[in-house]
Amino acid sequence: MAVARRGCLPRGSILGLLGLVLATATAWDVASLYCSFSSFCECDFRPDLPGLECDLAQHLAGQHLAKALVGKSLKAFIQNPAPSKPLVLSLHGWTGTGKSYVSSLLAQYLFRGGLRSPHVHHFSPIIHFPHPSHTEQYKKELKSWVQGNLTACGRSLFLFDEVDKLPPGLMEVLQPFLGPSWVVYGTNYRKAIFIFISNTGGEQINQVALEAWRSHRDREEISLQELEPAVSRAVLDNPHYGFWRSGNMEEHLIDAVVPFLPLQRHHVRHCILNELAQLGLEPQEEVVQAVLDSITYFPEGEQLFSSNGCKTVASRVTFFL
Repeated sequence: MAVARRGCLPRGSILGLLGLVLATATAWDVASLYCSFSSFCECDFRPDLPGLECDLAQHLAGQHLAKALVGKSLKAFIQNPAPSKPLVLSLHGWTGTGKSYVSSLLAQYLFRGGLRSPHVHHFSPIIHFPHPSHTEQYKKELKSWVQGNLTACGRSLFLFDEVDKLPPGLMEVLQPFLGPSWVVYGTNYRKAIFIFISNTGGEQINQVALEAWRSHRDREEISLQELEPAVSRAVLDNPHYGFWRSGNMEEHLIDAVVPFLPLQRHHVRHCILNELAQLGLEPQEEVVQAVLDSITYFPEGEQLFSSNGCKTVASRVTFFL
């Protein structure tokens, strides 16, 4: 289930009650009856876009581009009854800027079972592909896994974490699944979603953000047009990157490159306050200040951006309570 967050209307609230009433009124609806007595995979797909947008707006600090791109891309894809290809998003940026948080929200607000849904598949290089010497074996296994799960349920979400640490060439087996075709390997896969998460391009994004700050430009003025070419080059020019010569970017199979900007001190403060709220605690300025002061910032002269974003905020808040 989606996490009910402060200020956002949870699934089980008034709208949920209204949905229950409407469902009762249409009790003879075939789809409703089918989902009542079946584990049909479409029944687990329950997109809550207003909830997702609310959560992103209130809890994703400093990421105007990510909010806009993810929300717009997802809305267009879900509202299309017959998409010609899966939705493919590639999330890039410095550590702790919100990439994993956004991917977890997508699972929570798209599937009734959230990250525990049998139709959400999470891949980690350390866990699933630890040995580069076994790349050919991994290719066969990954292709089989994706194909098998798409055969079982076209409404599947595939999350690939730390793509920059995947064995080069591994991702080439995904190319047939990501393109604009109706059927591949006998499987209809057009309603699937693929999310790739990577730190690659983070340095380039940071440099653009730093130059904007030095030029006294507002952070929200930074555009996708400024960042996308630099991120794409960082991916294509890196022989150690998981997409290296896979054809996925060269063939323009990525629907959106989503850049995450480095976080400044006031963004980290936002994360700290969110963490206190999640713990059911009132804002404690001494705790907030202690956490902020314990974090390192860069570059050395300006001390502008958090070196690890909000990644360690939860553990630091616990330590200073």
